[in-house]
Amino acid sequence: MARGTDRARLGPIPSFGEGTAHDRSRSRDPRNRRVVEPGVVTVFVAALATALATGLGALPMMFVRSAGRLVLGSANAVASGVMLAACVTLSLEGAHRSIGRTTLGVAGGIVFVLVTARYLDKDRGRTMGSLRGEDARRALLIVGVMTVHSAAEGIGIGAAFGGGATFGLVIAIAIAIHNIPEGLAISLVLVPRGTSVRAAAGWSIFSSLPQPLLAVPAFLFVDAFSSILPIGLGFAAGAMVWMVIGELLPEALAMAPRRLVAIVGAGAFAFMLGLQNLLS
Repeated sequence: MARGTDRARLGPIPSFGEGTAHDRSRSRDPRNRRVVEPGVVTVFVAALATALATGLGALPMMFVRSAGRLVLGSANAVASGVMLAACVTLSLEGAHRSIGRTTLGVAGGIVFVLVTARYLDKDRGRTMGSLRGEDARRALLIVGVMTVHSAAEGIGIGAAFGGGATFGLVIAIAIAIHNIPEGLAISLVLVPRGTSVRAAAGWSIFSSLPQPLLAVPAFLFVDAFSSILPIGLGFAAGAMVWMVIGELLPEALAMAPRRLVAIVGAGAFAFMLGLQNLLS
């Protein structure tokens, strides 16, 4: 069990910080490193807090009073920008660890969304809460894709705690902040289609439940989970890219002017990417 492995190898996402080469060399020097070993309960509670933070992303939807075509198109554009920015971070982190395994994961993520979408297409009577038909299908897709994405973050949280309690908590806080706009992306798809803000917050939290569920085993078995992390990162990136290209953007362009979609989507992309850089 490698909970004491140096933290440079364990950082879950480089945009959340792995430190400079000088910092890493210092972390290997026992004289400069005081690691407080966290317990399983600490890891679980920290990861659960990151999942709960996702629900905060639904709060801005309390101020959305209408769900016309322009609102729905703009909401899809924002969700697309947020998800594409997350894809950039996931892909870079995966490639940093292993280009081959990340590429394999990306391919698997694309196949996952294609197969899932085809399966959902067979049942037009499917429901998700108050949603029916095509709305329910698209809602199930985005919640499913974001849930897969959260699995990689859960592994990252557990692996970070393998480098000590302080480092793990820093990473958990960063991921919690990062989760809020991801909850917003989910809510932007659900609320304009008729889902209540409370239900959207619940689905957002649900999508992040893999974080506490996987953080503990990743903490206990750091080496094993670190080896599969590039596949998970690539899988999440591939699934989200296809969700944006195949589902969200086409609907946004069908419901709102191209110029508006481009401006709103680019703004959301820049904001999310800037937030991730700020957390580095």
